[in-house]
Amino acid sequence: MAAGPDHLFNLRNNFYLGAYQAAINSSDLPNLSPDEAVERDCLVFRSYIALGSYQLVINEIDSSAATPLQAVKLLALYLSGPDYKESAISNLKELLADPAIGNNPILRMVAGTVFMHEQDYNEALKYTHAGGNLELDALNVQIFIKMHRAEFAERKLKEMQKIDEDHTLTQLATAWQNLAVGGSKIQEAYLIFQDFSEKSQVTTLILNGKAVCCIHMGNFDEAETLLLEALNKASDAKDPETLANLVVCCLHLGKSPSRFLSQLRLAHPEHVLVKRAAAAEESFDRAVQSVA
Repeated sequence: MAAGPDHLFNLRNNFYLGAYQAAINSSDLPNLSPDEAVERDCLVFRSYIALGSYQLVINEIDSSAATPLQAVKLLALYLSGPDYKESAISNLKELLADPAIGNNPILRMVAGTVFMHEQDYNEALKYTHAGGNLELDALNVQIFIKMHRAEFAERKLKEMQKIDEDHTLTQLATAWQNLAVGGSKIQEAYLIFQDFSEKSQVTTLILNGKAVCCIHMGNFDEAETLLLEALNKASDAKDPETLANLVVCCLHLGKSPSRFLSQLRLAHPEHVLVKRAAAAEESFDRAVQSVA
């Protein structure tokens, strides 16, 4: 029996490619089943989270909402500030321990995302490694890349390609893996992001993907142009990856990165680049004091 129309195809695609406002704006869809309505709401609230509207999500999802929405609410709580991380993780573990709901794909995806943020990659894999859908598989690829285990990422990517080689998530995961492998694969990654930018709304995610490829290929001027275009997008003016990549670009171009680093410090004090910069400054200060 043929499957019915996928009412959420465009909404999902917008979300995956970072067109978060477009996802929100196109979410008023008729004739959704109850399960589709929950998935739609999850995508909309995750789009708000991606735009930094954590409190809106926390306020809108009440305690009677379905398990996937409760998981999304915990993701918003976790990202809303360091004071809420502990309680969000504790509540998340409680949901995961419940045999009736612990295997829910959205719940496992949120768990993988949270523990990846915590850099507890083995814990993240505990909830994502079984897969179940392409989004969990793509998250697995990201986790393996962060663990510098390109061979495991490659294995998971091949599984995704067998399921649907042309799927947006498979293409994105291919680009991430190509960047991780490096060398001649960088150009292939660039072409994937270029293809997205020709077929879809140009987003911060796509522009950053192209810019990172340019940085790897030593094309810092083009990378800077792409990143400044990303920064000019009103909803992403404080996007952490754009700011971090601009810091790297400026250093390679012999320009001062202080403005972008200051913005990153203010908007995203927990970002890895901010922490590295702080550690480097402390080391420098200690070195100065030791010879003073």
